[in-house]
Amino acid sequence: MLSKLAIAAARPMAKPAMGAGRMTSQIRFVSSQPLATGSKGRKMPFKATRATAPATSLPATLTIRDGPVFQGEAFGANANISGEAVFTTSLVGYPESMTDPSYRGQILVFTQPLIGNYGVPSSERDEFKLLKYFESPHVQCAGVVVSDVAVNYSHWTAVESLGAWCAREGVPAISGVDTRAIVTYLREQGSSLARITVGEEYDADEDEGFIDPGQINLVKRVSTKAPFVVESPGAALHVALLDCGVKENILRSLVSRGASVTVFPYNYPIHKVAQHYDGVFISNGPGDPTHCHETVYNLARLMETSSIPIMGICLGHQLLALAVGAQTIKLKYGNRAHNIPALDLTTGQCHITSQNHGYAVDASTLPAEFKEYFVNLNDGSNEGKFTRPIFSTQFHPEAKGGPMDSSYLFDKYLQNVQLAKSNQTTYKDNRPTQLMLDILSKERVGVEPAPLATAA
Repeated sequence: MLSKLAIAAARPMAKPAMGAGRMTSQIRFVSSQPLATGSKGRKMPFKATRATAPATSLPATLTIRDGPVFQGEAFGANANISGEAVFTTSLVGYPESMTDPSYRGQILVFTQPLIGNYGVPSSERDEFKLLKYFESPHVQCAGVVVSDVAVNYSHWTAVESLGAWCAREGVPAISGVDTRAIVTYLREQGSSLARITVGEEYDADEDEGFIDPGQINLVKRVSTKAPFVVESPGAALHVALLDCGVKENILRSLVSRGASVTVFPYNYPIHKVAQHYDGVFISNGPGDPTHCHETVYNLARLMETSSIPIMGICLGHQLLALAVGAQTIKLKYGNRAHNIPALDLTTGQCHITSQNHGYAVDASTLPAEFKEYFVNLNDGSNEGKFTRPIFSTQFHPEAKGGPMDSSYLFDKYLQNVQLAKSNQTTYKDNRPTQLMLDILSKERVGVEPAPLATAA
């Protein structure tokens, strides 16, 4: 019936006298919602982004709950938001950081004094149809705090200013505040709930309105709502990836090394389909890992029923730990930077790593068969674990924005995948079929930015 409706709706109305009434009765079933792009099959409707006119020359306030209040000037969207205030010491890579789904629901404070000087690049895609300069299609952080914003920018890839981008994405931002004082407070008191208010004075009565993203399953918000595929032409390997908020460069790091990737929603029962893939990968993502009960259960079943090679990054590392009975802890202010030293306990080598997390695995609770792989040389927290053919890292070896010290871990993972495939008694061709490539979307499905107070 749906096929007939689609054909009828597509047919030109050459003879309105005979078919006008029937055509009208059929068209009324067609959704008036705009269609999501990137899919050849069914498409999911989505609402428009929260774009506003740029907030220029307007006062803005950063209020930390039960803490100090900072007055500055707005330069992004003309909107008020609340979230968890966190800081990053990264010197470069603000477009990648702001589009990282792991920052969903957080107000991002940059310690680098000047932000925006090289503008914002375009949404150009590479040969794998992945975004070249962003980690997801939209800004993911709730708000931005900088000491000084560059109104004028200069870079060959830039197409707009940081302020214009934030306004178009509906993200409020504040400049002209003492980020040193903010970071000092967050280091001493820990990550705190905060609010950005544009054009209004601080009202202490609004303290009860703070939204705590730690109480929300943020992974549900950022994960694809249906599977999609990223093809690596001529690839012999096929990896299933659980999307907990996957970064584009994680996908690129796999497909550029010769593995096609089918991406599943975070709570997909991966243990039921793992036999059709050569490896399983669990991505990064935002928030408290204990909210992902379904994912933890599915991973536990997977490891009980299959010896398939597995790799996890960041939240994926934490979820794997929970699936084997270990525990996670919330760090005081987290680790968010591009220059954090992690020691490889198997070789004694130190790697400079990119990190973005507020939770960590309690290494003392790992079962005996899992060995600690990496340790953070700044705070001593766990940075990885392994047991053949499974390993995971808390840091980001894909590190778009750098450094690339640990990118070799993707090679190690795919070597494990190839070895497991070579040792099979019966060869299985798990490469994606042409039917799969035709039917599945080529990018995230149904994932759009939304304020925490209203998103379902």
